[in-house]
Amino acid sequence: MIISRTPLRISFAGGGSDLPAFYGHEPGAVVATAINKYIYITVNKKFDDRIRASYSVTEMVDRVDDLRHELIREALRMVGVGGGIEITSISDIPSRGTGLGSSSTYTVGLLHALHAYTGRHAGAQRLAEEACEIELQRCRKPIGKQDQYIAAYGGLQFMRFDADGVRVEPLVMSAAFRERLQAYFLLLYTGLTRSADAILEEQGRNLREDAAVRENAARVRDLALDLRAALLDQQLDAVGEILDTGWQLKQTLAPGITSPEIDVWYAQARAAGAAGGKILGAGGGGFLLLFASPERHDAIRRALPGLRAVPFRFEPQGSRIIYVEE
Repeated sequence: MIISRTPLRISFAGGGSDLPAFYGHEPGAVVATAINKYIYITVNKKFDDRIRASYSVTEMVDRVDDLRHELIREALRMVGVGGGIEITSISDIPSRGTGLGSSSTYTVGLLHALHAYTGRHAGAQRLAEEACEIELQRCRKPIGKQDQYIAAYGGLQFMRFDADGVRVEPLVMSAAFRERLQAYFLLLYTGLTRSADAILEEQGRNLREDAAVRENAARVRDLALDLRAALLDQQLDAVGEILDTGWQLKQTLAPGITSPEIDVWYAQARAAGAAGGKILGAGGGGFLLLFASPERHDAIRRALPGLRAVPFRFEPQGSRIIYVEE
């Protein structure tokens, strides 16, 4: 039996510039962090030659090609496992459609567990590249590349996206500043879930066809550069303003990123003391991330009684194999 543990992520700035429709023409950039919320993948040898895959449903099939779950099917094909295996998964928090990068986290963790099951070591770069190949090329998902890389590498990272590859740069800061930075964030679950694909498909189309959208996406990318500089210079006051500017720009990239309900929540949070924030992921629901002095967190929670606060911390490590039994 093999068990992998792979972190979910929070993206702070630059989201959307990691889409092929953007970085195929000019560099993209994102600042994101892994968090201490995980997806666990268990891979175990089965007593017969069939394949059992358990997720929201359970599949029992004779051949890899018969699997309906495309990520499992393509990961098994990539690693070269043809049968006699059981695959299960557990997530710390409801993650599908919530903007935490769960699909890519699942793919990275599954690949990691399968490589270990076959006796191979797979490093972060390989896991990220293979997950991108599965999701973007084989499954043709309209997503970017930040989620796969942050799941594989972990940490608080600045990532640059070019047509010929991805560069990952850890953001190094003092332990004291990192603690202060973490203390300013407040993560609230809206209870709304959505499929990111429709929003991302529209965003990709707009990036290809609309010069104004491309210009705004470039400004979103530049905010990742600004945030990188602010964090390295330990300028805490700049973070909230960067998040707020990014959220306003993000709403121009495609319909459905915000809603009247989300706008009300954000306005109430700002009135209660939040310096900035954003809906995580593609938008439309999921988690609301806010940046505010810790002294204002209680007031913000009182202003948003229908939203559930979820404590989190930055996770320094990426996908790990946490259990091996021969």
